Amino acid sequence: MNLMEKKNSKDSDRRDNREDIHSQKEDDLEMMDLNEPEEDVEEERGSLQDFLQKPYMTAVLMGIIVVLLICIFVLLVIMPSREDAKQTDAEADLQQSITEYAKEQKDKEKDVDSDKVSDAIVVTPPVQEEVVEKEPEEEEPEAEEPVPTQKPESADKDKTAVVVDIEDENDEAYTKEFILNEAMPYFVDNKQDAIWDLAHLKRYVKLSKELEGSGRFYYKGDVDSDGRPNGKGLAIYEKNSYYYGDWSHGMRSGTGSWFRFYIGQRNKTNAMGKYMAHSYSGEWSNDLPNGEGAEHYEVDISKLEGDTRILQNVVGNFTDGLYDGDMYANSVDNFGNVEEWNGIAEKGVFTLWRDMSAIGECSVWQNRDDESLCMDIDKSENKNQGLRELLK
Repeated sequence: MNLMEKKNSKDSDRRDNREDIHSQKEDDLEMMDLNEPEEDVEEERGSLQDFLQKPYMTAVLMGIIVVLLICIFVLLVIMPSREDAKQTDAEADLQQSITEYAKEQKDKEKDVDSDKVSDAIVVTPPVQEEVVEKEPEEEEPEAEEPVPTQKPESADKDKTAVVVDIEDENDEAYTKEFILNEAMPYFVDNKQDAIWDLAHLKRYVKLSKELEGSGRFYYKGDVDSDGRPNGKGLAIYEKNSYYYGDWSHGMRSGTGSWFRFYIGQRNKTNAMGKYMAHSYSGEWSNDLPNGEGAEHYEVDISKLEGDTRILQNVVGNFTDGLYDGDMYANSVDNFGNVEEWNGIAEKGVFTLWRDMSAIGECSVWQNRDDESLCMDIDKSENKNQGLRELLK
């Protein structure tokens, strides 16, 4: 073998060795790429399983779960409670602000008539409205029904118990403020004829009707710091009733006058419509007549029949609205004759002038001019004699 062939042979052997080495390296690389990661993952999984299977890990996992549950409980329960507390605090602050505002408003209103009262609806006049004393509106006379010649006329020809329809009752101008401002001067001056005329206007009847069954009344006058009638003032009640006079912290107390007008109203006492009005003037306390006073009935004698006589005035002492002490009265009959009577009562129960128990009657009034003449009532009625319409 020549040198050239030897060299070529060596080169060929070297080339074969290189290829074998290169091929071995590639096989090694492939084995490393494919097998080594799987072995690592398996080793990691084995180590994690071994770690989790250790005895104390169960307690650790349970602790973590408990902590998570507590956190959830805090979020669901405690946080809303804190929100509610914040809302409550906000509402308390708002309520406090409202209370402070109301107190400020009340302090501002102490110098003017208040609109807040227990049973009274206090009415204040508009600032721009000026009350001017005036005579009541002229009324168109209504045609009187013919009266039989043998029957006398009413004691007062100018008075009727008919509502005078001269205005639109739905007129928005006739508010309670307007009516109280209109009526006040006549009550202050005790102009009873004008009061009669006003009370029979439709707007007054309608205003009183609004109060029926409410236990409240419209009021204009002086008030105390709590907005209750206190001092002098006028009140309008249901059933066409009025009071003007002294008040003490929401109750009639002092000197005052009460009126009730029977306008289209009939009850057991006034079944025949013989009474047209009822009033009391005198001393008051505890919201009732207490002390010296005078009771008066406006009587339509044309409604009386035969020799019927009826009380028209009672004067004397009153205790909680009841006759109490020596009483004086006068009566009127269907011919207009007036007679005077004496009576003695103790808290609504009369002392009898003669024994009429056999027929179930009581002689409660004795004629001043003829002591043998008495006025009787049913025995069962000799109790609670007095201003019954004012008694509760």
